[in-house]
Amino acid sequence: MSQLMELREQLVLASKRAYHRGIQTGSGGNVSARIPGREQMLVKASGSSFEDSTTDGFIVTDFDGILVEGAGKPTREALLHGYLYRICPWIGAVVHVHSPYAIGWASTGKPLPCLTLHAQLKLRTDIPTLDIPSPMVRTEDFPLIRKMYENHPELPAFLLVDHGVVAVAKDAINAEHTAELIEETAQIAYLKAIAKKLEL
Repeated sequence: MSQLMELREQLVLASKRAYHRGIQTGSGGNVSARIPGREQMLVKASGSSFEDSTTDGFIVTDFDGILVEGAGKPTREALLHGYLYRICPWIGAVVHVHSPYAIGWASTGKPLPCLTLHAQLKLRTDIPTLDIPSPMVRTEDFPLIRKMYENHPELPAFLLVDHGVVAVAKDAINAEHTAELIEETAQIAYLKAIAKKLEL
């Protein structure tokens, strides 16, 4: 199997898992994988559903989101994906989902704390929240991203107010697992807050 096909299969698996785990519905969200040795990435085409992902459904773009190969329009978040690959050479994949508990927590503007022993083990740090008043991360927002990664070079994810989770890892499967863990952690944060309020 070629390296490119292996990346495509990982993206399909990560996409379908995200859909079935309920962290992304409809045609929202986007996923990508860095193509080793090139300043290019495989990225989900705009308007396609995670559930309907196929190996042919990912297009090749450069890090500026310019189409190189494939049929379809690049996701509007391609610029964010490409920027993350540029500033963090260790990142091999990006998963962005609109998971409800994480979005709910992000509306507070606060970092998501690692509330469980598992989250502490896997995430190793609280997850910061960025307030970007746009349905996409714009080039003018990139200094916020750079500063965040200068302070936390191995940051596994961040939240966007009223938007969702951006999870990163060396491959798409692990990035999707991180997105799931953040959604679980946000749900636990709500449950703990309710328990405290009820004085259980």
